[in-house]
Amino acid sequence: MKRVILIGRPNVGKSSLFNRLAKKRIAITSDISGTTRDTNKTEIFIDDKSCILIDSGGLDDSSEIFKNVKAKTLSEAANADIIVFMVDGKMLPDEQDKKIFYELLNLKKPTALVVNKVDSKKDEERSWEFNEFGSKEVFSLSVSHNIGTDELCSWIYKLLPETTIKADMSDDFDEFLEGFDEKGEIDIEKPSVDYETKNIKVGIIGRVNVGKSSLLNALVKEDRSVVSKIAGTTIDPVNESYVYEDRVFEFVDTAGIRKRGKIEGIERFALNRTEKILEESDIALLVLDSSEPLTELDERIAGLGAKFELGVIIVLNKWDKEHGDFDKVVFELRDKFKFLAYAPIISVSALSKKRVHKLYPLILEVYKNYTQKIKTSRLNEVIKEAVCAHPVPRDHGKIVKIYYGAQFGFAPPKIALVMNKPRSLHFSYKRYLLNKLRENFELNGTPVILIPKNHSQKESVENEDR
Repeated sequence: MKRVILIGRPNVGKSSLFNRLAKKRIAITSDISGTTRDTNKTEIFIDDKSCILIDSGGLDDSSEIFKNVKAKTLSEAANADIIVFMVDGKMLPDEQDKKIFYELLNLKKPTALVVNKVDSKKDEERSWEFNEFGSKEVFSLSVSHNIGTDELCSWIYKLLPETTIKADMSDDFDEFLEGFDEKGEIDIEKPSVDYETKNIKVGIIGRVNVGKSSLLNALVKEDRSVVSKIAGTTIDPVNESYVYEDRVFEFVDTAGIRKRGKIEGIERFALNRTEKILEESDIALLVLDSSEPLTELDERIAGLGAKFELGVIIVLNKWDKEHGDFDKVVFELRDKFKFLAYAPIISVSALSKKRVHKLYPLILEVYKNYTQKIKTSRLNEVIKEAVCAHPVPRDHGKIVKIYYGAQFGFAPPKIALVMNKPRSLHFSYKRYLLNKLRENFELNGTPVILIPKNHSQKESVENEDR
């Protein structure tokens, strides 16, 4: 598929054009120069043709971070098929812009000069000055007012090969029926998603500067995310796919999270975007800095995995920097993150790539557990054995019965406990049942949702456990 890259200096409107062409807000936009530091990619359709659109970081030499961004952007341009170079129409032509533009022309690829922010007649007159660049393809447009984008799309369209638009295959699956059939069993619909073939979406989360971007680069085996010692380098989520054993992993490096009082400007948008990414993910890689003590913020971020009911893997990064007692660290983690008792823990060094390869099979294992269908007969055998060993506590002298259990949902497994008094099931007993389920089924890395249901009224109880 052809790759179209948007290139230009900071704050010329690349991310706004990217969002406009993608027809949804993917890149974070801001008046702050240098908001985009990593490349964003998405597939777009122009009529009956498609291409990969790339939003690159702004070209700037003002700091170490932006020098890295510039080098990465020029590397992306060399691998692209079509180049769209953007300039600010509110400004007069700049020698630095000319230098970059001519450098791009030397790549011998179809290249267009886009003069953005042409919002008025005065701006339009000023835009004529950019003809001195000598570009064969010049487009004056106003992304904010959606003026001139059609002409640009028409130019791109002519450069794209003929293709067939794929049918819209939504990853959303139908809600499961929670009713009962005539035999008193819970009906369960098969999900419309084929979990054995769908892409596995993995969100990488953690505090700022714990090595999330380095981990992404190590996982996909290329410098996909800009890395710097300066905390908060990643603002936009960075996504990249990697194939392992015929399965496609979609990794997303999210912006690092700071303490609430320190979140400012565009980082607030980044935090919201991180939560949006997690809503669409299957698994969260919770990255911790093993060279530093655990913090309250680590605990809060870990809570996001539980909040969005994701499969979770705890990644102790920078293990090469601080070779501590692994068992001692695990004990401390288990003590602080009791709500993630099901999450496996692995130590890695993203920088040296040590043990990073062990994450691939672990992700597959957790995903398999996260999407599994538990056999009803075996499920009820385990529940019966658990109840016989430790009966359900009575409610003010009245017997509380669990008639049977049945799975009614996937990703993660959701199990209904059909009872005579669902509101009388104490949370400690639910915890006991969960432990029994984990002892008998492969549930490493995945939460399990237990929902008591009333046998006669067939109404679910709101409180859930994991």
